[in-house]
Amino acid sequence: MSKFVIAVLVENKFGVLARVSGLFSARGFNIDSLAVGETEDPEVSRITVVVDADEKILEQVKKQLNKLIDVIKVEDLTAGEYVDRELILIKVKAESLKTREKIVKIVDSTKAEIVNSGKKTLTIEEARDEHAVRALIELLRPYGIVEIVRTGKIAIKAD
Repeated sequence: MSKFVIAVLVENKFGVLARVSGLFSARGFNIDSLAVGETEDPEVSRITVVVDADEKILEQVKKQLNKLIDVIKVEDLTAGEYVDRELILIKVKAESLKTREKIVKIVDSTKAEIVNSGKKTLTIEEARDEHAVRALIELLRPYGIVEIVRTGKIAIKAD
């Protein structure tokens, strides 16, 4: 099994996401990440799916996706070079001034951003690749992570 990043362009219609994700789940694939959004054309959405799959079975799923009437294009981004990003919000304990200063240094060194400063917590935003997001989590873990919210991975083919 390998990790694949699949981009699916679809008509922006009710039920399309359910049909696309259903093809993966029907084959027993666990979807690691799923992100959907409008493209430059409001009538077209892009679904980015990250899935652990066997290459042979994934080829069958891609063929079946292409047969769906609302699917415009299916592309395996892992077959070439691509740029990806993930957005994360991390709420971390920051009750003392000393702790806050340490967290601010981490945030500054990673080019993340503090987006909310509460009485007992700081909320940090990071929008980078999966490795940078994981690294930030590990740097902040010792301070006490209260909550994490992440988007799915989005990706675009590099030219």
